[in-house]
Amino acid sequence: MIDIRVFYHKTGRARYISHLDMMRCMQRAIVRAKLPVWYTEGFNPHIYLTFALPLSLGYESKSEVMDLRLTDEEFSLDEVTIRLNQTLPPDIRVVSTAKIVHKPQAITHAIYTIRLFAGNCSAEELRARFCAFMDSEQILVEKRAKQGRRKITKQIDIRPMCALLSCEAAEDSVLLTLKTQAGIQSNLNPSLLLDAFVQANDQMPLRWQICRESLLMADGTSFC
Repeated sequence: MIDIRVFYHKTGRARYISHLDMMRCMQRAIVRAKLPVWYTEGFNPHIYLTFALPLSLGYESKSEVMDLRLTDEEFSLDEVTIRLNQTLPPDIRVVSTAKIVHKPQAITHAIYTIRLFAGNCSAEELRARFCAFMDSEQILVEKRAKQGRRKITKQIDIRPMCALLSCEAAEDSVLLTLKTQAGIQSNLNPSLLLDAFVQANDQMPLRWQICRESLLMADGTSFC
């Protein structure tokens, strides 16, 4: 047997597929592709399948990662890519398949591109406001957490968890490139940052489109 890693894009309408439905979609695609996959043992055998850092509903991604196990060690990895793309929906595209090198625990950061649209100010003003917001020493947000069996709300400073790499005004929007902490130890959902920006600007009407571009390891290289 051999464990392999499938890298794929999730764009367009596929961003509205929940994580549970994505798992079902992949399982069906794998069956239709007739891949020699390994099934778990027990009373309810199912395809051995894991995902690294699933995204929130509504996010696009060019860095989705799925691990699975093949029973045939000689099976072509290129053939895995070809067969899956023949059976997956148009907005889900496998870009490569490789042997697993690192465990998902190696992921420490993610790169996002975010497009902001404001209804009550120009793109240049929005850019200036967001840059000023990111210059803050602290960005405090309320986050739900568990304490034993109880759910509690605690205030955390997310400013050390993110870095603004670029911020450019376009004709009707602002394009951001953001680096955030990601992984098992610490993970920042960009929506928390954007919600805090809205609150800091008198609940300004704002909508956004988020795409995760890449997952990084501690040394700054792409997760593989």
